[in-house]
Amino acid sequence: MGGQLRNRRVLLGVSGGIAAYKSAELIRRLIDLGAEVRVVMTKAAQEFITPLTLQALSGFPVSTDLLDPEAEAAMGHIELARWADLIMIAPASADLISRLTLGQGDDLLTTVCLASRCPIAIAPAMNQAMWHHPATQANLVTLKERGIHQFGPDSGGQACGDVGLGRMSDPDDLAQAISSVFQTRLLEGKTVVITAGPTREAIDPVRYISNHSSGKMGYALAQAAVDAGAKTLLISGPTNLSAPDYVKRIDVISADDMYKASMNSLDECDIFIASAAVADFRPASIAEQKIKKTGQETMSVDMIKNPDIIASVAAANKRPYVVGFAAETQQVIDYARDKLIRKNLDLIIANDVSNPDIGFNSENNAVTLVTKDSETALPENSKTQLARDILEVIAAQYSRN
Repeated sequence: MGGQLRNRRVLLGVSGGIAAYKSAELIRRLIDLGAEVRVVMTKAAQEFITPLTLQALSGFPVSTDLLDPEAEAAMGHIELARWADLIMIAPASADLISRLTLGQGDDLLTTVCLASRCPIAIAPAMNQAMWHHPATQANLVTLKERGIHQFGPDSGGQACGDVGLGRMSDPDDLAQAISSVFQTRLLEGKTVVITAGPTREAIDPVRYISNHSSGKMGYALAQAAVDAGAKTLLISGPTNLSAPDYVKRIDVISADDMYKASMNSLDECDIFIASAAVADFRPASIAEQKIKKTGQETMSVDMIKNPDIIASVAAANKRPYVVGFAAETQQVIDYARDKLIRKNLDLIIANDVSNPDIGFNSENNAVTLVTKDSETALPENSKTQLARDILEVIAAQYSRN
């Protein structure tokens, strides 16, 4: 089945119902597809299957209590909401569906749903008469209008002896449906080139100059580009990350390496996203042997300017749609807009790297997308979800050009 959900984080919500036993198998299927799975259970769900069972299958402690002092000391429900790339409620009972519709936050699961900005999906499971009740059907219409995905239910024999709609869908079918949520096809047939990570500028065979970039944002953008249907090329500086499936990766070390790889990619490039943290300068010369400490208290390294990758891409004869990044510590939007105009970019993504909770090496980020005549703020979210939101804006802007 491969890695259709590789690098995806699925929060599985389990509500009360006999179908809760299928949640155990769903966890296995999601992990088989490469997902990381964590579980939230309602009080009623624990009457049908134990948290210990789902903890053993997921590999993570199961969350059950909104008012757990240890979890909430770190704002546990907010952290779960930020962690998830998708919330999948399976089974979703008639009661849970009703509470979601009303916007209640009276337990951990509903509170996480209210606090989350990621996609939410439900797999209804209930008696066929409850399924057909007008109140249930009206609730489902409301949830659909809010963008909540519905998978199932199936028809067949039920635990109560009735036959009809209301059976929770098969875990295999749900796993495939979850995979489809991430496949937007917004950039079908397009080629996207993304630079990611830091560059390293050698001083001698042992030492180099670099920065704190982890590459996580660029790799998340590569995954989002694949999900959008794009042929994706990732030009990566040194990182500890694995490239998403279906992404062609070119490994580089220095800014000059990244420049050459970027310029060589332009023949088939439709959209170029420069998320790498490229060194502006490099040592004028690289010592052939390790520089030794010979008693001096100071050392000077002459530096020369590196090629400006994104400005060169924007000035190319065969020019793609060009997206830059501006990692700033002050006057973030002003500096970003100046860079946008000065380098002739189509769009620039500005983020404040002075905030230690987001940006470099963090799982989360918050950015503002700036064009010549607009600003779109995307609030703090996981880099995975943020990448999807960024690609949606890029796809819309690209289609207008």
